[in-house]
Amino acid sequence: MTALVWFRDDLRLADHPALRAALDTGEPVLGVYVLDEESPGVRPLGGAARWWLHHSLASLAGRLAEKGSALVLRRGPASREIPRLVDDADARGVFWNRRYGGAEREVDAALKTTLRARGVDARSSAASLLFEPWTVTTGAGAPYSVFTPFWRACLAMPAPRHPLPEPRDIAGPARTPDSDALDDWGLLPSDPDWAGGLREAWEPGEPAARHRLRAFLADDVDDYARARDEPAAGVTSGLSPRLRWGELSPFTVWHEAIASGADVGGFLSEIGWREFAWHTLFRHPDLATVNLNTRFDAFPWPRLRPSLLRAWQRGRTGIPLVDAGMRELWETGVMHNRVRMVVASFLVKNLLIDWRRGEEWFWDTLVDADGASNPFNWQWVAGSGADAAPYFRVFNPLLQAEKFDPHGEYVRRWAPDHAEGAGPAPVVDLKETRRAALDAYEAVKRG
Repeated sequence: MTALVWFRDDLRLADHPALRAALDTGEPVLGVYVLDEESPGVRPLGGAARWWLHHSLASLAGRLAEKGSALVLRRGPASREIPRLVDDADARGVFWNRRYGGAEREVDAALKTTLRARGVDARSSAASLLFEPWTVTTGAGAPYSVFTPFWRACLAMPAPRHPLPEPRDIAGPARTPDSDALDDWGLLPSDPDWAGGLREAWEPGEPAARHRLRAFLADDVDDYARARDEPAAGVTSGLSPRLRWGELSPFTVWHEAIASGADVGGFLSEIGWREFAWHTLFRHPDLATVNLNTRFDAFPWPRLRPSLLRAWQRGRTGIPLVDAGMRELWETGVMHNRVRMVVASFLVKNLLIDWRRGEEWFWDTLVDADGASNPFNWQWVAGSGADAAPYFRVFNPLLQAEKFDPHGEYVRRWAPDHAEGAGPAPVVDLKETRRAALDAYEAVKRG
């Protein structure tokens, strides 16, 4: 008999409630990962995310083997593969940590019903959010739509639980069911291999995630509030892909940050923003495609000019800070948060391209793109989302560079041609396109 732990976006051993529940059964424990790109509504991963997933799964498999267990890989709809694994492993229980996207919740709920009908113990745990989405509501029982009162309500709740320790040993079954070979999944780019910059910038996996958290808290957190908006300062945490893939739990981040003794209120509020995004997705599963503010359904987007979209994607807009950010994204799979806001504003409000096109590009190129934060932040910049920046707030990328990259260090690193005065000419006039965007917004307000 076996207890299966179904890993998803929680590729770690420390603070893993589903793993702890499986161990508490006293049965041999076997890890499982299902690459499910077929269940209705489940969004296939982008290219950068697939690269990260490959390496994080390799790390997790190695760590489970060191502890005495294994990770079985299967590909296909979870509704088919999990029951098959229950049979193959003679499992009495399947344990997982909860997901909050609409399609994923439907998959999990149906599987729980199916497994329990067969007499299999199927249990889910809270592990990926500090506060479950249905627990944080206004006095009237409604979800929050503005971040500040949302986060204030979270902070008034009982403190998040302490993280669970990593198990010393994980005894696996005597016989391991057949597993796919990770390399056969084709998660890594090969023709061409565009991931050289990702390999240089990142080491996926739980051990590297722990190291990064402790290095940030030891070296950079004291400067975080002062310099977090300066892309050349290098004081951001670098934890966004770690949290996205669950190599760290938010409970671990929360308690280690507080234990550091530093002033971490500003940093923890960014963890709160992540929570707010997931709570919003829980209530609005179509966040990646549908305006939260339905007035924006009438926004008069002009006919798409593919050449402008390509110039933005490739960092060839002629606007130094925008081009630097887009090239950093292509090279490393991430972009500084301040610059993310600038490039998003430029796409939506200067190029007048629908925010969904930007969300799709980030989904494909960010290693930290998840189903909540990516569309949530795009809608925030576009003005159509929860607690959104007003549409008339247009980030001027030249003024943003003067304020946050005053010595041009960031642009020099990622767009040296601009620093040398040899960059491409601007594809649009910033003043004219800002005026056009505001005129379009006025039409929405009148309409």
